Amino acid sequence: MLLTIFLAIVFCAAITLMLLSAIAFIQNEKFFSSAPKEAREVIRPRETELFYGARIIGWTLMVFSILMILGVGVISIWDGFRSGFSFWQFFLRFVIIFTVYKVYDMVCFDYFLLMRFQFFQYYYPEVRQVYPLKKYGYNIRSQLLKLLVIFPAASALAAWICSRI
Repeated sequence: MLLTIFLAIVFCAAITLMLLSAIAFIQNEKFFSSAPKEAREVIRPRETELFYGARIIGWTLMVFSILMILGVGVISIWDGFRSGFSFWQFFLRFVIIFTVYKVYDMVCFDYFLLMRFQFFQYYYPEVRQVYPLKKYGYNIRSQLLKLLVIFPAASALAAWICSRI
């Protein structure tokens, strides 16, 4: 269980690193597909880098975060095989990791970074007009769909595959 909590924290750190690299360094609007439609419509493409080498740093951080996410998956599955996990143990591990991530996403990203500290608006000031109209929880339907349906279903599928191997 301790390893599962550690892997969930590493997963959250990897997603945070990915967000930071996409918004602050790479600054490519293709990464903002989860932003509200109104915000995506006003985002202007960034032709110049924030500073010399920013995109190289961003892509390096992006690759590192993807490797961290893959590492979480590999270690969680490998340890489950090594420990002889059943379907329910795999399922519990995967659903805990996804649930911790989604709660972290809703609290830290949506509330603190987006609404309270306006991290996204700092790098993309053109969206300032969009977000005052939004209140915390504006995307609660999609967040709860992921938390209560998609992530448990993905966890069950992954646990079923792992328990069959």
